[in-house]
Amino acid sequence: MGRLLSSEPQNEDESFVSIRPLTLNEYIGQKNVKSRLDVAIRAAKMRGEVLDHVLLAGPPGLGKTTLATIIDHETGGRLHTTSGPVIERQGDLAAVLTSLSTGDILFIDEIHRLPHAVEEVLYSAMEDFKLDILVGKGPGARTVRLSVSPFTLVGATTRSGLLTPPLRNRFGMVLELDFYDVKDLSEIVKRTANILGVEISEKCATEIAKRSRGTPRVANRLLKRIRDFATVKSKNEITLETLEEAFDSMKIDIFGLDEMDRKILSKIAHDYRGGPVGLNSLAATVSLESETVSEVYEPYLLQGGFVARTARGRIITIKGYAAIGESLVSAKNFKYKE
Repeated sequence: MGRLLSSEPQNEDESFVSIRPLTLNEYIGQKNVKSRLDVAIRAAKMRGEVLDHVLLAGPPGLGKTTLATIIDHETGGRLHTTSGPVIERQGDLAAVLTSLSTGDILFIDEIHRLPHAVEEVLYSAMEDFKLDILVGKGPGARTVRLSVSPFTLVGATTRSGLLTPPLRNRFGMVLELDFYDVKDLSEIVKRTANILGVEISEKCATEIAKRSRGTPRVANRLLKRIRDFATVKSKNEITLETLEEAFDSMKIDIFGLDEMDRKILSKIAHDYRGGPVGLNSLAATVSLESETVSEVYEPYLLQGGFVARTARGRIITIKGYAAIGESLVSAKNFKYKE
Protein backbone atom coordinates (compact mmCIF):
# COMPACT_ATOMS: atom_id res chain seq x y z
CA MET A 1 0.00 0.00 0.00
CA GLY A 2 1.27 3.49 -0.83
CA ARG A 3 1.73 6.33 1.57
CA LEU A 4 -1.66 7.38 2.95
CA LEU A 5 -1.03 11.11 2.68
CA SER A 6 0.43 10.91 -0.82
CA SER A 7 -1.54 12.84 -3.42
CA GLU A 8 -0.57 10.26 -6.05
CA PRO A 9 -3.26 7.77 -7.13
CA GLN A 10 -3.37 4.41 -5.36
CA ASN A 11 -5.26 1.21 -6.13
CA GLU A 12 -7.70 1.82 -3.32
CA ASP A 13 -8.72 5.12 -4.91
CA GLU A 14 -10.57 3.17 -7.62
CA SER A 15 -13.42 2.73 -5.16
CA PHE A 16 -13.91 6.49 -5.23
CA VAL A 17 -14.52 6.67 -8.99
CA SER A 18 -18.29 6.56 -8.45
CA ILE A 19 -18.21 9.67 -6.26
CA ARG A 20 -16.71 11.88 -8.96
CA PRO A 21 -19.02 14.81 -9.77
CA LEU A 22 -20.33 14.81 -13.33
CA THR A 23 -21.22 18.50 -13.72
CA LEU A 24 -19.56 21.81 -12.95
CA ASN A 25 -22.34 22.59 -10.48
CA GLU A 26 -21.47 19.49 -8.46
CA TYR A 27 -17.73 20.22 -8.55
CA ILE A 28 -16.55 21.88 -5.33
CA GLY A 29 -13.75 24.46 -5.27
CA GLN A 30 -11.55 25.95 -8.02
CA LYS A 31 -14.11 28.71 -8.67
CA ASN A 32 -12.05 30.56 -11.27
CA VAL A 33 -11.37 27.37 -13.23
CA LYS A 34 -15.05 26.40 -13.11
CA SER A 35 -16.15 29.85 -14.26
CA ARG A 36 -13.80 29.88 -17.26
CA LEU A 37 -14.77 26.35 -18.29
CA ASP A 38 -18.48 27.09 -17.96
CA VAL A 39 -18.25 30.10 -20.29
CA ALA A 40 -16.11 28.23 -22.83
CA ILE A 41 -18.37 25.16 -22.91
CA ARG A 42 -21.57 27.17 -23.27
CA ALA A 43 -20.05 29.37 -26.00
CA ALA A 44 -18.84 26.32 -27.96
CA LYS A 45 -22.32 24.78 -27.78
CA MET A 46 -23.99 27.99 -28.95
CA ARG A 47 -21.64 28.20 -31.94
CA GLY A 48 -21.92 24.50 -32.71
CA GLU A 49 -18.15 24.06 -32.43
CA VAL A 50 -15.94 21.69 -30.48
CA LEU A 51 -14.46 23.03 -27.27
CA ASP A 52 -10.99 24.49 -27.57
CA HIS A 53 -8.10 22.40 -26.23
CA VAL A 54 -7.64 22.60 -22.45
CA LEU A 55 -4.50 22.20 -20.34
CA LEU A 56 -5.04 21.43 -16.65
CA ALA A 57 -1.95 22.06 -14.53
CA GLY A 58 -1.35 21.61 -10.81
CA PRO A 59 -0.15 19.24 -8.09
CA PRO A 60 -1.51 15.67 -7.97
CA GLY A 61 -4.89 14.99 -6.41
CA LEU A 62 -6.58 18.33 -7.09
CA GLY A 63 -9.17 17.05 -9.56
CA LYS A 64 -7.67 17.24 -13.06
CA THR A 65 -9.04 13.84 -14.08
CA THR A 66 -12.40 14.72 -12.56
CA LEU A 67 -12.52 17.94 -14.59
CA ALA A 68 -11.77 15.97 -17.75
CA THR A 69 -14.74 13.72 -16.96
CA ILE A 70 -16.92 16.77 -16.36
CA ILE A 71 -15.86 18.36 -19.66
CA ASP A 72 -16.81 15.13 -21.40
CA HIS A 73 -20.21 15.04 -19.68
CA GLU A 74 -20.96 18.73 -20.26
CA THR A 75 -20.02 18.68 -23.96
CA GLY A 76 -21.75 15.38 -24.71
CA GLY A 77 -18.75 13.74 -26.35
CA ARG A 78 -17.04 10.44 -25.62
CA LEU A 79 -14.05 10.39 -23.31
CA HIS A 80 -10.87 8.62 -24.44
CA THR A 81 -8.25 8.37 -21.72
CA THR A 82 -4.53 7.69 -22.02
CA SER A 83 -1.27 9.00 -20.57
CA GLY A 84 1.99 10.41 -21.89
CA PRO A 85 4.24 7.45 -21.05
CA VAL A 86 1.84 4.99 -22.71
CA ILE A 87 2.07 6.65 -26.14
CA GLU A 88 5.57 5.55 -27.11
CA ARG A 89 5.41 5.79 -30.92
CA GLN A 90 3.78 7.98 -33.54
CA GLY A 91 1.68 5.02 -34.63
CA ASP A 92 0.21 4.72 -31.14
CA LEU A 93 -0.97 8.33 -31.28
CA ALA A 94 -2.28 7.92 -34.83
CA ALA A 95 -4.36 4.92 -33.77
CA VAL A 96 -5.94 6.94 -30.96
CA LEU A 97 -6.60 10.07 -33.02
CA THR A 98 -8.13 8.26 -36.01
CA SER A 99 -10.59 6.48 -33.70
CA LEU A 100 -12.07 9.78 -32.46
CA SER A 101 -15.45 11.07 -33.58
CA THR A 102 -16.44 14.72 -33.89
CA GLY A 103 -16.74 16.32 -30.44
CA ASP A 104 -14.91 13.56 -28.58
CA ILE A 105 -12.59 14.35 -25.68
CA LEU A 106 -9.04 12.96 -25.66
CA PHE A 107 -7.60 13.11 -22.15
CA ILE A 108 -3.83 12.70 -21.90
CA ASP A 109 -2.61 12.53 -18.32
CA GLU A 110 1.01 13.50 -17.56
CA ILE A 111 1.19 15.03 -21.01
CA HIS A 112 4.62 16.49 -20.29
CA ARG A 113 6.00 12.95 -20.54
CA LEU A 114 5.08 12.52 -24.20
CA PRO A 115 8.11 11.52 -26.32
CA HIS A 116 9.31 14.43 -28.44
CA ALA A 117 8.67 12.62 -31.76
CA VAL A 118 5.08 11.88 -30.73
CA GLU A 119 4.54 15.43 -29.52
CA GLU A 120 5.48 16.85 -32.92
CA VAL A 121 2.80 14.75 -34.60
CA LEU A 122 0.27 16.15 -32.17
CA TYR A 123 0.87 19.76 -33.28
CA SER A 124 -0.91 19.52 -36.64
CA ALA A 125 -3.68 17.39 -35.13
CA MET A 126 -4.44 20.08 -32.56
CA GLU A 127 -4.29 23.02 -34.98
CA ASP A 128 -5.61 21.69 -38.29
CA PHE A 129 -7.09 18.29 -37.36
CA LYS A 130 -4.58 16.74 -39.71
CA LEU A 131 -2.14 13.96 -39.01
CA ASP A 132 1.20 13.72 -40.81
CA ILE A 133 2.58 10.18 -40.71
CA LEU A 134 5.94 9.09 -42.10
CA VAL A 135 5.59 5.83 -44.04
CA GLY A 136 8.61 3.72 -44.92
CA LYS A 137 12.31 4.26 -44.31
CA GLY A 138 15.27 5.61 -46.21
CA PRO A 139 14.97 7.12 -49.71
CA GLY A 140 11.54 5.61 -50.21
CA ALA A 141 10.02 7.20 -47.10
CA ARG A 142 7.06 9.50 -47.69
CA THR A 143 4.67 11.55 -45.60
CA VAL A 144 0.97 10.72 -45.61
CA ARG A 145 -1.52 13.31 -44.35
CA LEU A 146 -4.64 11.96 -42.69
CA SER A 147 -7.71 13.87 -41.55
CA VAL A 148 -9.01 13.42 -38.02
CA SER A 149 -12.40 14.41 -36.70
CA PRO A 150 -12.54 17.71 -34.78
CA PHE A 151 -11.85 16.84 -31.15
CA THR A 152 -10.90 18.45 -27.86
CA LEU A 153 -7.59 17.57 -26.25
CA VAL A 154 -7.56 17.84 -22.47
CA GLY A 155 -4.02 17.57 -21.17
CA ALA A 156 -3.10 17.21 -17.51
CA THR A 157 0.30 17.87 -16.03
CA THR A 158 1.80 18.08 -12.57
CA ARG A 159 4.91 19.78 -13.94
CA SER A 160 3.89 22.43 -16.42
CA GLY A 161 7.44 23.76 -16.54
CA LEU A 162 8.46 20.64 -18.46
CA LEU A 163 6.02 21.31 -21.30
CA THR A 164 7.64 22.55 -24.47
CA PRO A 165 6.48 26.04 -25.57
CA PRO A 166 5.14 24.79 -28.95
CA LEU A 167 2.83 22.32 -27.21
CA ARG A 168 1.74 24.70 -24.47
CA ASN A 169 0.92 27.43 -26.98
CA ARG A 170 -1.50 25.18 -28.86
CA PHE A 171 -3.88 24.98 -25.91
CA GLY A 172 -6.70 27.52 -26.03
CA MET A 173 -7.09 27.44 -22.25
CA VAL A 174 -4.39 26.88 -19.65
CA LEU A 175 -6.02 26.38 -16.26
CA GLU A 176 -3.91 26.30 -13.11
CA LEU A 177 -5.41 24.37 -10.18
CA ASP A 178 -4.43 25.40 -6.68
CA PHE A 179 -4.58 23.70 -3.27
CA TYR A 180 -8.00 23.75 -1.61
CA ASP A 181 -8.92 25.65 1.54
CA VAL A 182 -10.41 23.97 4.60
CA LYS A 183 -13.95 25.15 3.82
CA ASP A 184 -14.06 23.56 0.36
CA LEU A 185 -12.38 20.37 1.60
CA SER A 186 -14.95 20.11 4.39
CA GLU A 187 -17.74 20.29 1.79
CA ILE A 188 -16.03 17.56 -0.22
CA VAL A 189 -15.75 15.35 2.87
CA LYS A 190 -19.44 15.80 3.69
CA ARG A 191 -20.47 15.07 0.09
CA THR A 192 -18.35 11.91 -0.02
CA ALA A 193 -19.64 10.75 3.37
CA ASN A 194 -23.21 11.19 2.16
CA ILE A 195 -22.53 9.10 -0.96
CA LEU A 196 -20.80 6.41 1.11
CA GLY A 197 -23.74 6.34 3.54
CA VAL A 198 -21.87 7.39 6.67
CA GLU A 199 -22.95 10.20 8.99
CA ILE A 200 -20.50 12.96 9.83
CA SER A 201 -20.86 16.25 11.67
CA GLU A 202 -19.64 19.63 10.48
CA LYS A 203 -16.91 19.64 13.13
CA CYS A 204 -15.61 16.19 12.18
CA ALA A 205 -15.60 17.08 8.49
CA THR A 206 -13.60 20.20 9.28
CA GLU A 207 -11.08 18.22 11.34
CA ILE A 208 -10.51 15.84 8.42
CA ALA A 209 -10.20 18.79 6.03
CA LYS A 210 -7.51 20.40 8.20
CA ARG A 211 -5.37 17.28 7.88
CA SER A 212 -5.93 16.76 4.14
CA ARG A 213 -2.96 18.82 2.94
CA GLY A 214 -5.17 20.94 0.70
CA THR A 215 -5.90 17.93 -1.51
CA PRO A 216 -9.33 16.32 -2.17
CA ARG A 217 -7.76 12.92 -2.93
CA VAL A 218 -6.13 12.87 0.50
CA ALA A 219 -9.38 14.01 2.15
CA ASN A 220 -11.33 11.14 0.56
CA ARG A 221 -8.62 8.65 1.46
CA LEU A 222 -8.59 9.79 5.10
CA LEU A 223 -12.39 9.57 5.22
CA LYS A 224 -12.25 5.99 3.98
CA ARG A 225 -9.71 4.98 6.63
CA ILE A 226 -11.68 6.71 9.39
CA ARG A 227 -14.86 5.02 8.19
CA ASP A 228 -13.05 1.69 8.74
CA PHE A 229 -12.58 2.57 12.41
CA ALA A 230 -16.28 3.45 12.71
CA THR A 231 -17.30 0.19 11.00
CA VAL A 232 -15.19 -1.89 13.40
CA LYS A 233 -17.09 -0.25 16.24
CA SER A 234 -20.36 -1.17 14.52
CA LYS A 235 -21.21 2.49 14.04
CA ASN A 236 -22.47 4.28 10.97
CA GLU A 237 -21.33 7.64 12.28
CA ILE A 238 -17.92 9.28 12.46
CA THR A 239 -17.52 10.92 15.85
CA LEU A 240 -14.74 13.00 17.39
CA GLU A 241 -13.76 9.95 19.43
CA THR A 242 -13.41 7.90 16.25
CA LEU A 243 -11.41 10.68 14.63
CA GLU A 244 -9.00 10.87 17.55
CA GLU A 245 -8.46 7.12 17.56
CA ALA A 246 -7.93 6.99 13.80
CA PHE A 247 -5.50 9.89 13.63
CA ASP A 248 -3.52 8.54 16.60
CA SER A 249 -3.27 5.17 14.87
CA MET A 250 -2.19 6.73 11.56
CA LYS A 251 0.13 9.16 13.40
CA ILE A 252 -1.24 12.16 11.55
CA ASP A 253 -1.07 15.40 13.53
CA ILE A 254 -3.22 18.53 13.43
CA PHE A 255 -1.06 19.97 10.65
CA GLY A 256 -1.64 16.94 8.42
CA LEU A 257 1.95 15.77 8.86
CA ASP A 258 2.90 12.10 9.15
CA GLU A 259 5.97 10.45 10.68
CA MET A 260 8.28 11.06 7.72
CA ASP A 261 7.25 14.71 7.43
CA ARG A 262 8.14 15.23 11.10
CA LYS A 263 11.37 13.29 10.67
CA ILE A 264 12.45 15.58 7.84
CA LEU A 265 11.66 18.66 9.92
CA SER A 266 13.44 17.22 12.95
CA LYS A 267 16.58 16.44 10.94
CA ILE A 268 16.74 19.98 9.57
CA ALA A 269 16.13 21.46 13.02
CA HIS A 270 18.58 19.32 15.00
CA ASP A 271 21.16 17.81 12.68
CA TYR A 272 21.56 20.94 10.58
CA ARG A 273 20.65 23.56 13.22
CA GLY A 274 17.72 24.83 11.18
CA GLY A 275 19.51 24.79 7.82
CA PRO A 276 20.30 25.53 5.13
CA VAL A 277 20.80 21.95 3.98
CA GLY A 278 21.07 20.61 0.43
CA LEU A 279 18.49 18.22 -1.00
CA ASN A 280 20.90 15.31 -1.43
CA SER A 281 22.24 15.64 2.11
CA LEU A 282 18.75 15.83 3.57
CA ALA A 283 17.56 12.83 1.55
CA ALA A 284 20.53 10.73 2.69
CA THR A 285 19.87 11.68 6.31
CA VAL A 286 16.28 10.40 6.21
CA SER A 287 17.19 7.38 4.01
CA LEU A 288 15.14 8.44 0.98
CA GLU A 289 15.90 9.18 -2.65
CA SER A 290 16.31 12.88 -3.38
CA GLU A 291 13.50 12.74 -5.95
CA THR A 292 11.17 11.22 -3.35
CA VAL A 293 11.87 14.09 -0.94
CA SER A 294 11.46 16.79 -3.60
CA GLU A 295 8.35 15.36 -5.29
CA VAL A 296 6.47 13.56 -2.50
CA TYR A 297 7.24 15.28 0.81
CA GLU A 298 8.60 18.72 0.07
CA PRO A 299 5.67 20.25 -1.88
CA TYR A 300 3.35 20.25 1.14
CA LEU A 301 6.08 21.27 3.58
CA LEU A 302 6.77 24.26 1.34
CA GLN A 303 3.13 25.07 0.66
CA GLY A 304 2.29 24.78 4.36
CA GLY A 305 5.11 27.07 5.38
CA PHE A 306 7.02 24.46 7.42
CA VAL A 307 10.21 24.79 5.38
CA ALA A 308 11.57 27.35 2.93
CA ARG A 309 13.75 26.69 -0.07
CA THR A 310 16.66 29.03 -0.69
CA ALA A 311 19.63 29.17 -3.03
CA ARG A 312 21.76 27.52 -0.35
CA GLY A 313 19.29 24.79 0.60
CA ARG A 314 16.25 24.01 2.75
CA ILE A 315 15.61 25.82 6.04
CA ILE A 316 13.03 25.17 8.73
CA THR A 317 10.62 27.97 9.64
CA ILE A 318 9.09 28.99 12.96
CA LYS A 319 5.96 27.04 11.97
CA GLY A 320 8.16 24.02 11.26
CA TYR A 321 9.62 24.18 14.76
CA ALA A 322 6.12 24.35 16.23
CA ALA A 323 5.03 21.33 14.18
CA ILE A 324 7.67 19.10 15.80
CA GLY A 325 6.82 20.32 19.27
CA GLU A 326 9.76 22.64 19.73
CA SER A 327 9.29 25.80 21.74
CA LEU A 328 9.79 29.04 19.91
CA VAL A 329 12.98 29.48 21.91
CA SER A 330 14.45 26.74 19.73
CA ALA A 331 14.24 29.14 16.83
CA LYS A 332 17.42 30.77 18.16
CA ASN A 333 19.17 28.13 16.02
CA PHE A 334 17.57 29.71 13.00
CA LYS A 335 20.65 31.62 11.85
CA TYR A 336 20.31 31.50 8.10
CA LYS A 337 21.85 34.42 6.20
CA GLU A 338 21.12 35.04 2.54
